[in-house]
Amino acid sequence: MKFSKTITLLTLLIAITTVAATTAGLFWQAAGDPFTFTTLHDQTVQIYGRGLYRFDTLFFAAGYRGQDIVALVLGLPLLIFALLLFRRGSLSGHLLLVGTLGYFLYLYVSMALGAAYNSLFLLYIALFSASLFAFVLAFSTVDLQQLRGRALPRRSLAAFMVAGGVITILVWGLPLVSALLEGRPPERLDSYTTMVTYALDLAVITPATFICAYLALKHEPLGYVIGAPLLTLIVLLAPQIALSTYFQRLAGVPFAMAEMVGPVGGFIILGLLAAWLFVAVLRNIHENNKTISEAAG
Repeated sequence: MKFSKTITLLTLLIAITTVAATTAGLFWQAAGDPFTFTTLHDQTVQIYGRGLYRFDTLFFAAGYRGQDIVALVLGLPLLIFALLLFRRGSLSGHLLLVGTLGYFLYLYVSMALGAAYNSLFLLYIALFSASLFAFVLAFSTVDLQQLRGRALPRRSLAAFMVAGGVITILVWGLPLVSALLEGRPPERLDSYTTMVTYALDLAVITPATFICAYLALKHEPLGYVIGAPLLTLIVLLAPQIALSTYFQRLAGVPFAMAEMVGPVGGFIILGLLAAWLFVAVLRNIHENNKTISEAAG
């Protein structure tokens, strides 16, 4: 398979550096205490004050710990499993690898551009770079002809993607418009200079959901390749949001019950639906390949 060796080496680099980055985030808990900080917008926020994420706000630093657990315990094994299937020439494994690499790309572009500068900044850059090029190579080498003509989920995938895109616009876009009209900084901008997650989700993720939906309805195989990282991201974001909320509450971030139950419950439902859809796609590909192999034999 073209670029197989390069994709393998980059994926292994991602795996090794992810172990270093996540374990540092979880266990580097140098002594310190939260402290208040006055932002450029003359707002007072709480800074975490200890460990690797000591210069991040209480909300984000605690959230990063939940993110580290999911990346280490769920994301990393899934990445290695996908790589093994990919190395065996499995088309479903190839799609799963594209999906998992997409998750790591999203994760570490966010850390490289959004997290407060810390001692692992160069590691975040390495992860961002390796994930980007591994994803591009894996994405561009999927054999679209093998996907063409298969009875893959179309309407359900398209409906899910459109719903996901619309929800993202409403959840991220409306608060930004509201803040702009009221002449105030957005919620959770805190000590940061820009809203990296909002930018990524609105500029990349949201258009990708609509493109995926359109292509799926048109029976275009590329739609399923675009859908792979989107579905994987939602599946892994569900436990990440739940764990991050738990650590944020533990750190003392004030939440109303609705602020916890709504996002966590919503992401769990979306994660389960995304997992069901992606499994249906991968199972269909696997069963079709098995049938073709048996007929050839």
